[in-house]
Amino acid sequence: MTTLTQMAVEVLNTADGRAKTALSHKHAAAWFAARAAGEPIAVGTATPPDMPARPDRPALLSPRDVPVRKPGTPEGREAMLHAVAHIELNAVDLHWDIIARFGHVAMPTGFYDDWVKCADEESKHFNLVSDCLEAIGSHYGALNAHAGMWRAAEDTAADLLGRLAVVPMVLEARGLDVTPRMIGLFKQAKQKDAVAALEVIYAEEVAHVAYGSKWFNFLCGRDDLDPKETFHALVRQYFHSTLRPPFNEEKRAEAGIPPDFYWPLTEQIKD
Repeated sequence: MTTLTQMAVEVLNTADGRAKTALSHKHAAAWFAARAAGEPIAVGTATPPDMPARPDRPALLSPRDVPVRKPGTPEGREAMLHAVAHIELNAVDLHWDIIARFGHVAMPTGFYDDWVKCADEESKHFNLVSDCLEAIGSHYGALNAHAGMWRAAEDTAADLLGRLAVVPMVLEARGLDVTPRMIGLFKQAKQKDAVAALEVIYAEEVAHVAYGSKWFNFLCGRDDLDPKETFHALVRQYFHSTLRPPFNEEKRAEAGIPPDFYWPLTEQIKD
């Protein structure tokens, strides 16, 4: 019988965004249906690819080579939606990758429930934003995209605590900071479908960040580590920048990340 980690690798090895998210939805439904029937799917172990499969387009460029467009223009809003679609597709892979890559680490079943649910929701987010792009005559792959999105996964491939610190608790938490402004821009432009999609993403990303915080604290407790000090050390090790305010302190608190976790990381470390 196929294991959960094998399902995860199958998603990671699927290149097309719509096909990847359809398979993600299928495997998430199978996981939860089996759990509800009292016949759970085994987690197992598997060997995920170093890089997930990707379509030929978009071309992936260095961040400095991705054009910056004015957000108040139609071209700027298209670029913004395209960037969000790219982030969401990477998030699908990141959540399946944490399952596939760390299946050998003994974790409660709830750990897998949370990340399968996240992958399922990120798949929905990608499709919502792709629909918005197609509604304005564009599509995912029409523009170039950021090549550095997978770097956090590569850097933390052997460190589950590091993965939890950097991906949900830093990168996804950043989405809580910037999404309200994006929603405001699309409201001004009267792009109701985009507003609705971004509001769904904003609401559900709080839980994704919270899952990261929950399991980070679980592992710190199990290994008798101080969560705040460990978080600071791991972010400084794996995140190649300082954190930048402004922060959405209300939503970060709702997700279980207090200000003394992230404010000290806004300061450059002096040698």
